[in-house]
Amino acid sequence: MKNRSAYHLDGVPPLKEAIPLGLQHVLAMFVSNITPLIIVAGALKLPADTKTFLIQCTMLVAGLNTMLQAYTLGPIGARLPIVVGTSFAFVPVALSIGNQYGYEAILGAALVGGIFEAFIGLIIKRIRRYFPPVVTGVIVLSIGLSLLPVGVSNFAGGVGAPDFGSFSNLLLGMIVLVTIIYFKQFTKGMSSTGSIFIGTIVGFVVAIFMGKVDLSAVAQAKYINLPRPFTYGFSFHLDACMAMIMMFIVSAVETVGDMSGVTMGGANRELTDKELSGGILADGIGSCIASCFSILPTTSFSQNTGLVAMTGVMSRFVVATGAAFLVLGAFIPKIGALLAIVPASVIGGSLVMVFAMISISGINLITKEPLRGRNAVILSVSLGLGYGLGSVPNALVNFPESIRLIFGGSGIVVSGSIAVILNMILPVDEEIKKTVKVNG
Repeated sequence: MKNRSAYHLDGVPPLKEAIPLGLQHVLAMFVSNITPLIIVAGALKLPADTKTFLIQCTMLVAGLNTMLQAYTLGPIGARLPIVVGTSFAFVPVALSIGNQYGYEAILGAALVGGIFEAFIGLIIKRIRRYFPPVVTGVIVLSIGLSLLPVGVSNFAGGVGAPDFGSFSNLLLGMIVLVTIIYFKQFTKGMSSTGSIFIGTIVGFVVAIFMGKVDLSAVAQAKYINLPRPFTYGFSFHLDACMAMIMMFIVSAVETVGDMSGVTMGGANRELTDKELSGGILADGIGSCIASCFSILPTTSFSQNTGLVAMTGVMSRFVVATGAAFLVLGAFIPKIGALLAIVPASVIGGSLVMVFAMISISGINLITKEPLRGRNAVILSVSLGLGYGLGSVPNALVNFPESIRLIFGGSGIVVSGSIAVILNMILPVDEEIKKTVKVNG
């Protein structure tokens, strides 16, 4: 008998459940998915029609790569509900490469970087011992903490909005948040599981009455558009490729954290070696596909990790249903235009809660072993320096730009690197070792 549960990895719930649950994932990631391309294309002064076309390619690749992670192709893919999209982490290095060598150099460097990350996926089993729960927990917790300001920025209207921080934006975000909490905690069944979708719909309707929604973009969008690969060519430059490879190492670290957050938040277990290897392999191969479609590299999306942790919905079919809407949006621009006009404060109303849930997943991983002695040192030093530098990036102002790009961004790389190093060099506490054996 077919499993119909949305909470089971292989569950196939009916479409009346799968569609709103899948759309929750799309709404959580949509703006973040297309914004990096808009930033880079604008900075490099790509033609407007080319930019519009590349946005459609961005949606197509995000949908295809999400399906690749969920349903796999041979060893490629984690077979987990991982949502994939264009990463903001690549924007600074892409702008640096593009301003120096042009857009083709970004694509060439991303192609090389994707191949490198795929290689990491092939050998990750051999270095898995360097990622025990305390290390992966630090990475997941760092991801959650680093994203909280993003959630609040959206809550206030989105960075750069002329009415940023206005009472109307804050009220709209609060209406969404209160709606989500109500349906999540005080109802059962589909209304509880789909609380974020309901909250977003309520917020969107309220935003229309507040005059914050411009439907003209939907009216002007085309009905049909056909994405095609190799709109741009490739060019290869050693320094550009090396800088991009370093960012792909960052991406791999974040993907480890996101996948750990999904399994811990949705199934209360750690990643298997097969899931870890397949997920990173798909991350790299997916970015190669992105390069072929002339867009920026893709990676797992942390906001969707938080969504899994919050709802407990682990069904790969649900994520694939959401991915299908992304693919449809790539061919039918009106769908994409409709998703794009949802106000930032409506999205922010859910993101503040979703991002906090990522942090809780990290805490659950960290506390799988007693949080004292050696583990306490690993957590305090890695989180203190990592989150600290992420909050005060100017502390690295005297370092070369390449170092600042890698270590002065969100702080995730610093936290993860320090946690791995300390885990390797600090002796294991005998008391904790005995406790773990007894509990095991």
